[in-house]
Amino acid sequence: MAFLVVGGIISLAYLFLELANRLHPYLWNLVWVYLGWTTLSIKDLRVKAKAILQELEKDSLPTARSNLSKIVGRDTQELPKEGIITATVESIAESTNDGIIAPLFYLALGGPVLAIAYKAINTLDSMVGYKNEKYLHFGWFSAKLDDVANFIPARISGFLIAAASLKGFSHSFKTMLKDGRKHCSPNSGISEAAMAGALGIRLGGDCFYQGRLHEKPFIGQAKREVIPQLINEALTISLISSLLMLMVIVGIVGSWGHLTLFPLYRF
Repeated sequence: MAFLVVGGIISLAYLFLELANRLHPYLWNLVWVYLGWTTLSIKDLRVKAKAILQELEKDSLPTARSNLSKIVGRDTQELPKEGIITATVESIAESTNDGIIAPLFYLALGGPVLAIAYKAINTLDSMVGYKNEKYLHFGWFSAKLDDVANFIPARISGFLIAAASLKGFSHSFKTMLKDGRKHCSPNSGISEAAMAGALGIRLGGDCFYQGRLHEKPFIGQAKREVIPQLINEALTISLISSLLMLMVIVGIVGSWGHLTLFPLYRF
């Protein structure tokens, strides 16, 4: 399944670009930009997090839980207000990598074909990469493939989140180094720990998935009260870190003189 899905999407993206190039070089440019744009999830992340924040500010916890269930895999029906906030912040931290930093990394490395390949891998992990009875043996390869694909981008994301920290780079970076490996995922904990340090809060802890308790370690230190405004702060950090990544890429492009380091669709 993984090879069919990822291989199929790579082939379609490659053929789309080649067809556009044969019709007209300007059309190729437009298709390149469009395909690259589809791999980024900046607006979607912001809209969904803001929807949760609006309900929290109105003390409408049932609706906030319902909105949260659209961006997390855990059970949200019984989450208290603090749990809704921290779960949203965790999702923002993880999505900063999965939806922005990693696609930009692969877009710079190999153009939209490689960026789309990454998104296919990441989507497969989100669909079947679970350690439960249904997907343990069916989705293990997709989960491992996602771990490999995210290994470098996740660490770039952690560093950039620390650099964008509103509380100071040092504390965020130290939290990332100290707690980043506590997460069951080799990558998700990096950005979450950096975000926890950047905000001065504690993330993680036990949660339920499909009614079953999953014991998770805490990440970061509780140095401040968990309030809804933290969601806005996390979104700001996410945006700044994304802009920093874009600036790095633009700097590389300016130095190297071309759009991609390894334009795989030209092989």
